[in-house]
Amino acid sequence: MFKTKVCDLLGLEYPIISGGMVWIAKSELAAAVSDAGGLGLLGAGSMNPDELPGEIDRVKELTDKPFGVNIPVADPRSEEHVKTCIAKGVNAVSTSAGNPKKYTPALKDAGIRVFHVVPSPKLAEKAAAAGVDAIAAEGYEAGGHNGFEEITTMALVPQVVDAVDIPVIAAGGIADGRGIVAALALGAEGVQIGTRFAASMESAAHPRFKETMLTVKDVGTVVTGRRFGPTRCVRNSLTDAIHQEENKGATVEELLAFIGEGRASRASVSGEVEEGTVYCGQIAGLIKELKPVKEIVEEMVAQAKAGLEGLYQRNLQ
Repeated sequence: MFKTKVCDLLGLEYPIISGGMVWIAKSELAAAVSDAGGLGLLGAGSMNPDELPGEIDRVKELTDKPFGVNIPVADPRSEEHVKTCIAKGVNAVSTSAGNPKKYTPALKDAGIRVFHVVPSPKLAEKAAAAGVDAIAAEGYEAGGHNGFEEITTMALVPQVVDAVDIPVIAAGGIADGRGIVAALALGAEGVQIGTRFAASMESAAHPRFKETMLTVKDVGTVVTGRRFGPTRCVRNSLTDAIHQEENKGATVEELLAFIGEGRASRASVSGEVEEGTVYCGQIAGLIKELKPVKEIVEEMVAQAKAGLEGLYQRNLQ
């Protein structure tokens, strides 16, 4: 059903990719998404080089379907992660936060499909010139680290589609079949979904992290760090304190010192949902309950199919 170029490129039943979320996208989640017909990603951004090989092996134990790894290029451990992916023969690598030109040739020489996450058409063009196989265009609605450009998914995706000649994957603000239909209508060949899969049974997020996501309403997320690295997360005591410091005119150095390190792991791993960073997209307002990944994907596909058929029927009238 609705086979696309992304399905052909990555060997998928459905053009659905899970986000490579740090601390959350571990083997159980990646395998579950792949087993359900999409492409599960491991989030190497929060893994040490000696941890990733075991996570890859675990995914292979859980599923024989294609899967991939997200690697932030700017991470000082990225070179070791790339070597691991090549040695382990993963199917795909999603790169982000840096120039994909650094690793794309070696990955493609090893037979690994590469797609790069971008927040703007300009960076999409650069990634395409670097030789990646596809582009993930991520809008400002998305949870986690965002681009300084602040371009939303609805505006970003069609511009990226027009800017490059390779398949585009829409990301940011997609959590159900309606979002998939919208992405396809904008010219995307697939979707990347983070927040909805973070709130799943197989997600590695702490139970309190997941419970917090279910309480998020339409204005329940905020962006901090606009001057040094925009990050969308659930509004809590930490974000309120950061905004207070920003309003006082704190310098970037002072803000970074105030925030400190390890805020994401405190929320995702330890469940400190007031003093940690709860990465979460605006679309969380649609999520009402935790479900197994298989059920989430089945519902998305059924809703997308019904949506596409409904649009077709309306156009015939």
